[in-house]
Amino acid sequence: MRMSLAQRVLLTWLFTLLFLIMLVLKLDEKAPWNWFLIFIPVWIFDTILLVMLIVKMAGRCKSGFDPRNGSQNIKKKAWYLVAMLLKLAFCLALCAKLQRFTTMKLAYVFIPLWALLLGGLVELGYNIFYLRRD
Repeated sequence: MRMSLAQRVLLTWLFTLLFLIMLVLKLDEKAPWNWFLIFIPVWIFDTILLVMLIVKMAGRCKSGFDPRNGSQNIKKKAWYLVAMLLKLAFCLALCAKLQRFTTMKLAYVFIPLWALLLGGLVELGYNIFYLRRD
């Protein structure tokens, strides 16, 4: 399953627009929806990305694949998978806090987001400084 760049941009724009419209309606108190319903476009988009990522990672398991050709590529895809799971954990914790399902402190809700940002910063530093030495 391959998507062109224009299709990916359009899909991202569409889901972001839908999420923002639903968020504004909820914040203006025009729609008395559950917070988990507000985040449905985000979760649908994340599910599409996770399925595409898992399919690409599973493609390495087919016969005739040389593992020496993409060791860096699999590390990058593993980081993408961890990042998606951290984002999912943050969204679920945030919705549970906003819906008052839990009495968790807000600082604990943001731990997955902070881990995601720290990992992104490490990845950026690695790509900038380590790869320039070669």
